[in-house]
Amino acid sequence: MDAATLAPHAHQVLSEAEIAGLPNRYRGKVRDNYDLPDNRRILITTDRISAFDRPLASIPFKGQVLTQIARYWFEQTASICPNHVLAYPDPNVVVGRRLDILPVEVVVRGYLAGTTSTSILTRYRAGEREMYGHRLPEDLRPNEKLPQPIITPTTKAMDGGHDEPLSEAEIIEGGILSAEDWRTVSQAALALFARGQAVAAERGLILADTKYEFGRDADGRIVLADEVHTPDSSRYWFAQSYAERFAAGAAPESFDKDFIRNWVVARCDPYRDPIPEIPADVVLEAAAVYIRAHEIITGRTFVLPDATEVPLERIQRNLAAYLETGTD
Repeated sequence: MDAATLAPHAHQVLSEAEIAGLPNRYRGKVRDNYDLPDNRRILITTDRISAFDRPLASIPFKGQVLTQIARYWFEQTASICPNHVLAYPDPNVVVGRRLDILPVEVVVRGYLAGTTSTSILTRYRAGEREMYGHRLPEDLRPNEKLPQPIITPTTKAMDGGHDEPLSEAEIIEGGILSAEDWRTVSQAALALFARGQAVAAERGLILADTKYEFGRDADGRIVLADEVHTPDSSRYWFAQSYAERFAAGAAPESFDKDFIRNWVVARCDPYRDPIPEIPADVVLEAAAVYIRAHEIITGRTFVLPDATEVPLERIQRNLAAYLETGTD
């Protein structure tokens, strides 16, 4: 599916999901969340895209793509780690258990890659070799496979702040998590990443790195939350072209959020300068990238809705039972 095919649907953007009648709204970078009185949470994934700790644009169908890719991966990984999912009442919506989110974002990296200030490639280029409690070898090249996957945890920034790098020692000695909880989280993260890489390889993809969030449910279990192995939380490359492009010193072919990141970085310092308005043709191309990601990762065709459909109205209809009674 290309940008021209999507042009008649350019107006079908879900930038906000404020729904009167749903309680306890919390607006995140991408999701609008509502806490129900029975310990459940409604998570509506909008089409907002965020990077560099800042909002960038809204991409048609991005929220639906992310929700459905996460659904695919939650189903693929349920035997490895329990997750928060209870129901999917709408293509953009998941109802899950309300969790106490652990104060650590768990990033697993299999390659020397990235563009943000906390990425290992950015820090490696700055001359660092000791980072996140790991020592990286000398003479690694950009986008080179690491000797083994590593966990590079960060703090969970609130209210638009910056994530800060952590090490295992800082997490345990600082009392952020107990040694037992960190062991549970890190073992689950590495096992999830291994499953993700194996399934991605079957699709002709390389899962280069990804981010996981975990929380604790009402029974005290550590549970996988948020999203899993989506193009917003992960870096995917096409395996077929990787070796040739790596040998030539070229960036791997990808369909992740770097499409938008790279457009922004080419035009400003995103940590200091105003973000330029992203043109409509770039937005539609990004939508096509997300839909292509959905189809390759899940193996399922993405069906465009009728061009007259208004996403927020559809969501309100599908959440009617929650609006009326707080239950489904």
